[in-house]
Amino acid sequence: MTNQSYELHDIVEMKKQHPCGENRWEIVRMGADIRIKCLGCGQLVMMPRREFNRKLKKVLEKE
Repeated sequence: MTNQSYELHDIVEMKKQHPCGENRWEIVRMGADIRIKCLGCGQLVMMPRREFNRKLKKVLEKE
């Protein structure tokens, strides 16, 4: 697991792309769970921080 730093409103790339075809996500909520928003279709996905860290590929843009 990589120890990347990410903040609220950063744009991240996940290992798998969303079914709409987009692979860029914006972090919109951080806590024990992290909520990310697809920048293609706007769908919100919430997942535990541990799962997010495992699925995160890289941080594309810092806020």
